Amino acid sequence: MKAIRQVTLFSFLLLALLTSQHALAASGDISLFSLNDSETGQVLSIKLQVLIMMTLLGFLPAMLMMMTCFTRFIIVLAILRQAMGLQQSPPNQILIGIALCLTMLVMRPVWMEIYNDAYEPFQNDQISLEQGLQVAKKSISGFMLAQTNKASLETMVALAHEELPENLHDLDFSLLLPSFVLSEVKSAFQLGFMIFLPFLVIDLVVASVLMAMGMMMLSPMMISLPFKLMVFVLVDGWALLMGTLTSSIQPFGGS
Repeated sequence: MKAIRQVTLFSFLLLALLTSQHALAASGDISLFSLNDSETGQVLSIKLQVLIMMTLLGFLPAMLMMMTCFTRFIIVLAILRQAMGLQQSPPNQILIGIALCLTMLVMRPVWMEIYNDAYEPFQNDQISLEQGLQVAKKSISGFMLAQTNKASLETMVALAHEELPENLHDLDFSLLLPSFVLSEVKSAFQLGFMIFLPFLVIDLVVASVLMAMGMMMLSPMMISLPFKLMVFVLVDGWALLMGTLTSSIQPFGGS
């Protein structure tokens, strides 16, 4: 159940379609098309719900990147690797895994709110599917608004030739989504710049020492790499980085 609680808004739609007998009964057991087996006489039908499920599954990776803080985390981790002068270590799969684990941790309150306020009432036939989706949308929109800066919102609204509403919760989702992504990229580069500075100082010090010693043919990057690794380990860099990333996420007001 923990994995179910940590899926996206589109996963809630899948769970609602797959697990709710009420939704299946209300749909009238709609079949997309049927096949007749000439040997056994059995009718094989492809349900419309299966088609919807397979279609939405293809959008889940994109929604994970566009509607969560995954983008911010993976960009900062990539900048950290570049700042330390490491080309392939940690590998991309490890960085993606770290970013995904942090995303699940940070987004857990949002998933829990969607599960408790939208999915469970719908599963218990207390609200309709449309009402459940509206509640889930409010939860994810509240999180996205908390991370979105006003400049990004104004930029997207201006590009759409519309006006910014007084109540930001009334903002159209098609405008909120690109604004959120733009804000996440901006925040990621700001954090990456702050992380890059200490390693840049080490590179400058090592390069100055090598030039003063007349060892200009020796690569400063090769000499500074062990020092950067040592400093990063001594200050418990991974713990500091994880704390900085998680604390950079603004709390949301919920639905």
